[in-house]
Amino acid sequence: MAAVPNFFFAIIVSFLCFSPSHAAELKNHIPTVILGLSHAKAILPTPKSTSYSKTKPSEMQDMMEPLREIRDGYLISLNIGTPTQVIQVYMDTGSDLTWVPCGNLSFTCIECDDYKNSNTMAASFSPSSSSSSLRDSCSSPSCIDIHSSDNYYDPCIIAGCSLSTLLKSTCSRPCPSFAYTYGEGIVTGILTQDTLRVHGSSSNPSGGTNVFREIPRFRFGCVGTTYREPLGIAGFGKGHLSLPSQLGFLQKGFSHCFLPFKFANNPNISSPLVLGDQAISSKDQMQFTPMLKCPMFPNFYYIGLEAITLTNINTSSPEVPVSLREFDSNGNGGMLIDSGTTYTHLPEPLYTNLLNALESMITYPRAKEVETRSGFDLCYRIPCLNNNALEDNDGLPSITFHFLNNLSLPLPQGNSFYPMNAPANASVVKCLLFQSMDDYEGGPAGVFGSFQQQNMEVVYDLEKERIGFQPTDCTLAAASHGLAKV
Repeated sequence: MAAVPNFFFAIIVSFLCFSPSHAAELKNHIPTVILGLSHAKAILPTPKSTSYSKTKPSEMQDMMEPLREIRDGYLISLNIGTPTQVIQVYMDTGSDLTWVPCGNLSFTCIECDDYKNSNTMAASFSPSSSSSSLRDSCSSPSCIDIHSSDNYYDPCIIAGCSLSTLLKSTCSRPCPSFAYTYGEGIVTGILTQDTLRVHGSSSNPSGGTNVFREIPRFRFGCVGTTYREPLGIAGFGKGHLSLPSQLGFLQKGFSHCFLPFKFANNPNISSPLVLGDQAISSKDQMQFTPMLKCPMFPNFYYIGLEAITLTNINTSSPEVPVSLREFDSNGNGGMLIDSGTTYTHLPEPLYTNLLNALESMITYPRAKEVETRSGFDLCYRIPCLNNNALEDNDGLPSITFHFLNNLSLPLPQGNSFYPMNAPANASVVKCLLFQSMDDYEGGPAGVFGSFQQQNMEVVYDLEKERIGFQPTDCTLAAASHGLAKV
């Protein structure tokens, strides 16, 4: 998606009820999924280096949080405030800031009718109902970061501090309202600190989520108005404001095992998210690929894609451009791994070449009307004799991604072609759930989305700066963590 024009940004911000006085810098945008099964993708400004008081990793216990799957991502429950208020937000490895909708009656989401009609709007946080809620100060490192200021006095100047108080560092005015831009959305709010309660991990499968730890002074955005952002976000990037950073896990890591689409909105099973030693220890059997260091977006997770192969065919595999494993002089390139983007995006002409290679060897009839209706580019009518839309022996080719360090990752069944409807007349329509990086204007050359990460354990080893993949039955992983109810 093309970058949001400045005049459009100005119109939207002026319409928002917080009337922010200092908007975050608008960067180039990662192209976003434009279909119904995806939400807007975060593009966060790169903060200046600041000094934080952090909890030592050795003092931190492991964490295990359940992730609930909905139609376009995975939700993590944030237990915030005193008494605790439970707010469900997206778990997003492609951004830093954690924010929640604020104001039970006053939270407004513009152009979110699709979400309102599907009853996926989340509950809102009420800071006035929490005895431990405080607005962050203008001089805090968090406030400086969220405003992306080159001068740490700027947020306090915006807040109305005098020069004498600035020089004496005695100004205690609150952090000014902020605006954050996303690929297709904007949020505006105030920086808040409050107590966050997280689940400790346990080796007992039946009690993996029953031990709480309190994290005081957790910083997050209290957002009153958004544009195309109906739910909050828990940022899992490498920046100071991210959830792993504030909890002291950036020197360790985390892992997740996303359940497949068929479990969406199922209250009886959740995907396991593990943070700490348990997430990265005893993983030597896994294949790892190095994290690439992007000079443009250093807080995001990049990996290098070397090749894509299609099995059981004689057609030559499409050539992968070097931009998917290297950065240019401006920091563009690489493949972003992102739980906040639903489908994998590939650049042109790689995307079209992949479609052509698949089309040349699939003999099933095309479902053109489904392509038009859904927006996906390759849909077929597949025989379904047993009325099992998810059966593995559908005759479609499997797709393998080859990442740097000789990591070969065969995508699990169902992570490429997926049924669009229930079986009818002994057939089912399946579509390729990949998308093109339309209107590419810089940033990552490709995105590895959450749909293609289903039914695999993904390990973010932040200490060794590598990401591991292991095809896994995530229903069994959920059961082993006590997250599946019979």
